[in-house]
Amino acid sequence: MKIGLFDSGIGGLNVLKEFIKKYPNNEYIYYGDTLNVPYGEKDKETLLNLSTNIIHFFEEIKVDLIVIACGTVSSNCYSELKMKTSIPIIDIITPTIFYLKKLNLKSILLFGTKKTVESHIFKNSINNIIEVATTEFVPMIESNKIDIKVIENYLKKYSNINALVLGCTHYPILVKEFKKYLNKNTLIIDMGKVLVDGLNISNNKNYSLTLYFTKIDKVLLKNIENIIKTPYNIKKI
Repeated sequence: MKIGLFDSGIGGLNVLKEFIKKYPNNEYIYYGDTLNVPYGEKDKETLLNLSTNIIHFFEEIKVDLIVIACGTVSSNCYSELKMKTSIPIIDIITPTIFYLKKLNLKSILLFGTKKTVESHIFKNSINNIIEVATTEFVPMIESNKIDIKVIENYLKKYSNINALVLGCTHYPILVKEFKKYLNKNTLIIDMGKVLVDGLNISNNKNYSLTLYFTKIDKVLLKNIENIIKTPYNIKKI
């Protein structure tokens, strides 16, 4: 199977990693729009235009499945993007909402981008969820400069929650830091893991991975090394 995944930067690599772990025998194509990262505060029209261009790219290389490995695009543009292509396309948020409903937790904290939180896609489906826009996180992660004090300021009020939802695919990179300020029994919900655990797709091709980025620099290359542990080719697009 030839699977295309995309995000504004490196966040979707966390989703890709989960795909490779469960389905190692597939052809993977990743598109990271590092030239326009972050997506979290862009208006819907811009998000649609950027995402539509990526969808067209995946159509040109004839992928079998498109994965929106971005919380912001999933929460704001999924329904529109489904109408733009005949290729099956799945988002990262819908499976997470279904999963949370099954858990029936008393208190849930969502960390997401500004546009994801403003969409209230989680709150419209789950009553007992607190949505918090964590605007500093993506730039920190992309620049590989993690500020512990910023994380502490967000989490110090919520140490006793039942679950923390990582509502942006960049955020699994910060899990170790999050755990320092959470109760040890707090569930940390990784949307990529939830998505992949719920899928049943073919796994019968030789493995290959090509990473496309709209901007490549030394920091990006280091970030990729920290996430992807399997062989890959990288190209600028």
